[in-house]
Amino acid sequence: MTVPGRRSSTFTRLLRHGFIDPSAAERLLDLPDMASVRSDPVLLDALGAVADPDLALRGLARLVEAQEASGRQGLLDTLIAAKPLRDRLLGVLGASEALGDHLARHPHDWQTLITYEATDLHPGVAEFERGLADANDPVSLRIGYRRCLLSIAARDVCGTTDVAEAAAELADLATATLRAALAIARTATPADAAQCRLSVVAMGKCGGHELNYVSDVDVIFVGEPVEGADESKAMQAATRLASHLMRICSETTIEGTIWPVDANLRPEGRNGPLVRTLSSHVAYYQRWAKTWEFQALLKARPVAGDPALGEEYIEAVSPMVWQAAERENFVPDVQKMRRRVVDNIPAAEIERELKLGPGGLRDVEFAVQLLQLVHGRSDATLHSGTTLEALRALAAGGYVGRADAAQLDAAYRFLRAMEHRIQLFRLRRTHLVPEDEADLRRLGRSLGLRTDPVAELNKEWKRHASVVRRLHEKIFYRPLLDAVAQLTPGETRLSPKAAGQRLEALGYADPAAALRHLEALSSGVSRKAAIQRTLLPVLLGWFADSADPDAGLLGFRKVSDALGKTPWYLRLLRDEGAAAENLARVLSAGRLAPDLLLRAPEAVALLGDPEGLAPRGRDHLEQEILAAVGRADTPEGAVAVARGVRRRELFRTAAADLIGSYGTEESPAEADPGALVDRVGSAVTELNAATLSGALRAAVRQQWGDSLPTRFAVIGMGRFGGHEQSYGSDADVLFVHEPREGADEQEAARAASTVVTEMRRLLQLPTSDPPLVIDADLRPEGKSGPVARTLASYEAYYRRWSLVWESQALLRAEPMAGDPDLGRRFVELVDPLRYPAEGLGEDAVREIRRLKARMESERLPRGADPTLHAKLGRGGLSDVEWTVQLIQMRHGWAEPGLRTTRTRRALAAAHAAGLIGTEDAQILDEAWVLATRVRNGVMLVRGRAGDTFPSDGRELAAVGRYLGYEPGHVGDMLDDYRRITRRARAVVEVLFYGA
Repeated sequence: MTVPGRRSSTFTRLLRHGFIDPSAAERLLDLPDMASVRSDPVLLDALGAVADPDLALRGLARLVEAQEASGRQGLLDTLIAAKPLRDRLLGVLGASEALGDHLARHPHDWQTLITYEATDLHPGVAEFERGLADANDPVSLRIGYRRCLLSIAARDVCGTTDVAEAAAELADLATATLRAALAIARTATPADAAQCRLSVVAMGKCGGHELNYVSDVDVIFVGEPVEGADESKAMQAATRLASHLMRICSETTIEGTIWPVDANLRPEGRNGPLVRTLSSHVAYYQRWAKTWEFQALLKARPVAGDPALGEEYIEAVSPMVWQAAERENFVPDVQKMRRRVVDNIPAAEIERELKLGPGGLRDVEFAVQLLQLVHGRSDATLHSGTTLEALRALAAGGYVGRADAAQLDAAYRFLRAMEHRIQLFRLRRTHLVPEDEADLRRLGRSLGLRTDPVAELNKEWKRHASVVRRLHEKIFYRPLLDAVAQLTPGETRLSPKAAGQRLEALGYADPAAALRHLEALSSGVSRKAAIQRTLLPVLLGWFADSADPDAGLLGFRKVSDALGKTPWYLRLLRDEGAAAENLARVLSAGRLAPDLLLRAPEAVALLGDPEGLAPRGRDHLEQEILAAVGRADTPEGAVAVARGVRRRELFRTAAADLIGSYGTEESPAEADPGALVDRVGSAVTELNAATLSGALRAAVRQQWGDSLPTRFAVIGMGRFGGHEQSYGSDADVLFVHEPREGADEQEAARAASTVVTEMRRLLQLPTSDPPLVIDADLRPEGKSGPVARTLASYEAYYRRWSLVWESQALLRAEPMAGDPDLGRRFVELVDPLRYPAEGLGEDAVREIRRLKARMESERLPRGADPTLHAKLGRGGLSDVEWTVQLIQMRHGWAEPGLRTTRTRRALAAAHAAGLIGTEDAQILDEAWVLATRVRNGVMLVRGRAGDTFPSDGRELAAVGRYLGYEPGHVGDMLDDYRRITRRARAVVEVLFYGA
């Protein structure tokens, strides 16, 4: 008798044996039917060894209760006496609630676990067919299927079979089940069966002999008429048989379902006929099939129906599978497939996804299949549909390093074991790791983790997932380095031909040159070469993710050649995780950033500093440039320093733009393209303003020392004044001066003109740094007028001669360099012109519209597509800017928010003032941002300015990647551009032209 308030000895023993709810377990053991084993240490020890002792005991009590009265003690006696049965039965009951339910419904099925013979340990299709021999309808087929499944699960949870063997047995059981289902369908419609030959070809995990406990069984149906039969009628009969087979397996009955039979991998998917003839299959694959379809055919295996027809199908499609890597679109298809498809996974689930999440099963399977397609062309040993067998073959052939293959094998086995145990619990199709503590505990214990099951499970899972996350580095690229470095004698390596094939499949257009670069970077036994061999596998993967992998690798070699002897360079890339990825993105995204970097490779240090890519303000830049100018001996030397700072800052801005557009493994791409545009425009404008300040100081010091005889200011115009410059923009300016007291006006004018000439000369001297072109053509009288005027001269001109287009141009006027007070007074002078009191008159509005229409007809380059010209085309920059500027000139006098030189700010102010509707404002803003990004992207990719999309395919793809389009979606990019700008033009027609 237990003393009140004190726990019984049984309670304590149950707790010690791993029970979570010992009180409930005690009540179950106190049931009359369980009395004979209540205190049996053999039973308690066996229950303590299973995944979930509470679940196992509940299942056992239900099973005993379901027995006939005369059979209950016999079950318990056998359980205690026979260790194999005890381990199997309790192991299943402790791991699978669903199979416990099955045993409660079919209480005699436990006896199938008694047999312990050699054939029972490793059954095949024949044994499972015998187990299903009595099935003659869907219900009896389900009962027989679960009876067989019970034996597979028992061997699995007891460790008699490993995860690969269990998966193979599940595939064999599926094969036997499909055959039984087809036999039932044939019996139901013998007339259909007599007209046709039908073969069931397994695909996916069933075809690969690596099925899950609960998974769709992917199939393809091949049919042929029997001799003398009409083909059309025979195919209709075959379709009815195939449909019936699918219903037999998939439909829910009183015994539940087995699994869905999925035929969507067939030609044309759901839109194609369910059953095709062999010749129809071959014709489709020869003409229409995509790369992923040949990848799927790697696992094709005839499993049911006419065996000869199934073998004919395999013989017909196999040659096409192993030639897929030679197809025209193989590389872009591979690039698309290599990027993980996780968009459809809810954000809350992505970290729990065993199959599709980062470091998941799909990553291993895809990588192995890709290498099979690349190298299986010339090596038949790789022709296996089973992932682990193919991985072993790849290692044996030197296509994957043996140590890496062993690590991936272990990771894949662990992840598959987790998947199996998760599905086994309720026999439901899922790839999500549970969140509930009890579920995680059962899962961990089922995998042999007993000390702290939940913590150990999470640790092991994360460790193996991290191995898989790096698999591209391990199995795609490291063997390439082994092939060229040749440091380990006796190790099987990739041949040069195989290495070239792999590089070509991964997107390298010139594999021979890529191999030369790899050899130059990684050969030898120096510390430098050793670090490169560590870095390159990762870098090669990042290069391959870009539109131009060859350029990325070539650029890296050049940077490494330039900096290889400096102690900090390789250490930076090795130890600062972001630096290497940032460098890879920058080098492979186009020409501009690498060109800027290679002129001063030490700027690579910016990529490793967390704040290194943040733009620096004008005050900071001016301080640095003016200090350098002050130290220089000559104006040429002074401006050389200023241009060097400009080059470094252009690189900083371009690198930040590229990395923000592409994103990295640690930080996603910038979601707001407008923010990227504003950052670039502001950074380049501030930089150019600081550079002009330096050039002005250098020009003045040469002849006049610290002070000119006239005050002098540089007024930014156009995109310069609007803080909207791109990487290759000229600096549109006006030069204004004002003679100092007592100075001669003619001498002051000559001094101002001389300064302008000298600034232009200095900023365009031929050097390795990009020039800054000064354009003063917006000045009064254009090229015919003086290059610099006094403030009084501007005032006289604008009062008497100013045209409406000049007032419009002055909307962008903002002081950029020189005397700040003079710049402020110039702005006060032009404000009444650009924001006229009471707004523009109708004549002025008509004149602006006339000028715009003339510009559209005359200035668009001959042959340019008006729907794709970012500046002058339909709905492009010019359309949006003229519309906004017209609103500014009409309403700026009354709305202070409109008095800005920046297009987006003026547009937002117009919307806030109710001058433009919300939807119209959004449409115009989206079009302006997109057109600006196109111009920026073209400059980044080509290294020279352009207003239209590139005609070269690789350059066009690179612009697409910059704009956020995945490989192969260039057409979508052009369609989206046309759609967005077409909508903008419709708004312009109303707001600007008054349509």
